Amino acid sequence: MIELKTNQLQAFLQESFGPKARLLGISEIGKPGEQGVKQFGYGKPVLVSYEIDGEPQEAVLSTMRGDKYGHQFYWDRAAILMFQHETSGGLEKHARSLALGYIDQDDALHPVRDVQEFFLLVEKLPGYDYYRDLERIMAGDFRPSDVDQVREFARWMARIHSRRLDDPHLYYRRIRNLIGSDECVLGLVDEAYPQGYEDYPPERFQALERRLIDWRWKLKRYAHRLAEVHGDFHPWNVLIDERGGFRVLDRSRGEWGEPAGDVASMAMNYLLFGILDDHPDAPDATPRLSGPFRQLFEVLFEEYLEATGDREILEVIAPFFVFRCLVVASPEWYPNHPPAVRRSLFEFMERVLAEDVFDPTCVNKYLVGSC
Repeated sequence: MIELKTNQLQAFLQESFGPKARLLGISEIGKPGEQGVKQFGYGKPVLVSYEIDGEPQEAVLSTMRGDKYGHQFYWDRAAILMFQHETSGGLEKHARSLALGYIDQDDALHPVRDVQEFFLLVEKLPGYDYYRDLERIMAGDFRPSDVDQVREFARWMARIHSRRLDDPHLYYRRIRNLIGSDECVLGLVDEAYPQGYEDYPPERFQALERRLIDWRWKLKRYAHRLAEVHGDFHPWNVLIDERGGFRVLDRSRGEWGEPAGDVASMAMNYLLFGILDDHPDAPDATPRLSGPFRQLFEVLFEEYLEATGDREILEVIAPFFVFRCLVVASPEWYPNHPPAVRRSLFEFMERVLAEDVFDPTCVNKYLVGSC
């Protein structure tokens, strides 16, 4: 709970409306005349009486209560309050928003003025994008250090995933978002593929979505797995430094989620580069995963399972593979895939959904039907 102090509110009024603004009083809605309110809680509105140039004014100061309906974090609530501030004045008969503000760690109030867009300033890290190592391997230069690097990735994921949170509703939210978010499965189906796409026509997308609903209900039993995650751990978000160490960029989709999402994200790129490297020339042939990229794929799972003991991940990873497959198979984002590669990715995502438990030691059965 926040303690709303009159001197802090006075400073906020002057910063928002100028030096001639003066606080007259604050009280709970429906209880005028009280001069102080302690433990100003989220979602609890407060009546603010003030004057500007001697002209009496009243306003309601409110925040938004966190809840399980997609409002667990302050940035969730901020997005809604920003929307209300931006649009309420344009609706006939709607109360106008007078100021948009935030409360800092010392319970001080600060206005946000004339926002057009937000930005982020992030430290510049040394190193090169990890995907360049995968391109080097495709060119025939596979090194023992490449295997060591994958083991480091797996151990890093094991460390961050060891931090768990008991919040079933947040886990349900993450699974809902995986399937229904604009950035995830349904968003990709609608926006990353042309309407009436011949290589994956609407009836296949519909069948895929129906199967994912079954998986959503299956995963509701795994809410105990909620863990710290990166959320978008792939080779374009990893920097390798001159000593072979790595740093990560662009954490996405929240602090907590299903660990399988991180593992599937990196593993899918070994599969993609592998079948790009090994696809046959015959138009009807299907690529297999072999050579260095199969080794990296298997090492990632081997090391992660050894470090975590989490074989349960193999029971939940399939829908996360579907998400990543839809990304790397997209003709919008990856327009130069040979037809056999794109067809193979589609086969992979359908076959992993058809099995209750994923087998990382036999990945080719999801591509060609046999190990």
